[in-house]
Amino acid sequence: MATVSYKGASRLYPGSDVPAVDQLDLEIEAGEFLVLVGPSGCGKSTSLRMLAGLEEVTSGSIWIDDTDVTHMEPKERDIAMVFQNYALYPHMSVFDNMGFALKLKRTPKNVIRERVTEAAKLLDLTEYLDRKPKALSGGQRQRVAMGRAIVREPQVFLMDEPLSNLDAKLRVQTRSQIASLQQRLGITTVYVTHDQVEAMTMGHRIAVLKDGLLQQCETPRVLYEKPENLFVAGFIGSPAMNLVTVPFDEDGARFGGTSLPMTPEMRRRVEQDSDKSVTVGIRPEHCHLSEQPGDGFEMEVELVEELGSEAFVYGKPTSSEGSAGAALESERFTVRCDPHRVPRLGQTIHIVPEAGREHLFSATDGHRLN
Repeated sequence: MATVSYKGASRLYPGSDVPAVDQLDLEIEAGEFLVLVGPSGCGKSTSLRMLAGLEEVTSGSIWIDDTDVTHMEPKERDIAMVFQNYALYPHMSVFDNMGFALKLKRTPKNVIRERVTEAAKLLDLTEYLDRKPKALSGGQRQRVAMGRAIVREPQVFLMDEPLSNLDAKLRVQTRSQIASLQQRLGITTVYVTHDQVEAMTMGHRIAVLKDGLLQQCETPRVLYEKPENLFVAGFIGSPAMNLVTVPFDEDGARFGGTSLPMTPEMRRRVEQDSDKSVTVGIRPEHCHLSEQPGDGFEMEVELVEELGSEAFVYGKPTSSEGSAGAALESERFTVRCDPHRVPRLGQTIHIVPEAGREHLFSATDGHRLN
């Protein structure tokens, strides 16, 4: 096991004025499973490739334990990488693919056989060792790529969207296998994905990136319950958090028929903003439907998603009475409801946000207020 440290690491591609990764400071603990997540182009794969030695570090440094690996060759870093496209040799058997890196290092044949056999047992690949990759399913090929990394016994595993080529059911199955395997092996792992559900279910901690900048790095629970800014709030969670910008007055920010409490410090920050408004976030599961007229705010149902164990209702508020006002009417809103009591399309429903479950953000800079 090894620690990994990004110390102000940046990557600026030639011909570009904007760094792909900008001053990344990140400490990864020994044995930790850290997930880098964010939208396309946010710098997550570049960050991983910088650690692997496949991308140059323009400024700053990267350390593995007490060794500065910033300018070391990839083969000198004692890392193993699992790629999105598996990168298996089609003419070699599963056994030869898994043991190829060891063969290049002139590892004794008995050691190669021992390590490959052990990894195959871990990955349920024992019966496939004599097959060629073309005779395997996508999930089996991905496990072969994992096995090839495992037999090297590296200090750090790097995984670049390894599940993106699998179908939905296989992706769920394989991600649980990867997470449990990492737990057993205890090898420090850095995993890249654009899928925030994948990140939430696999990572010990999650680092959220946007435009090359680290937005927040925390456990899945903290990210979900206390996002640092509007971007993290909107990115983490499925369906996404409802975000509505509302006016601020002497009573505070009004939302869903209630006045949201604000501390003196929060009030001072909002009063410095030119438009004196607050962005309120409320998750779909922190609302409930009411049959009492006047409760919360009204919404006309535009779409219903029934998922069996739960259902989600989408629409736009139709009345500003007792609500956040006209600003709320322009926003599409999502609410989770009882799958056995799903409203009809076109029906007007009353939505009541749960008191104390709201998130408040500055409408100017997007930073969390509460």
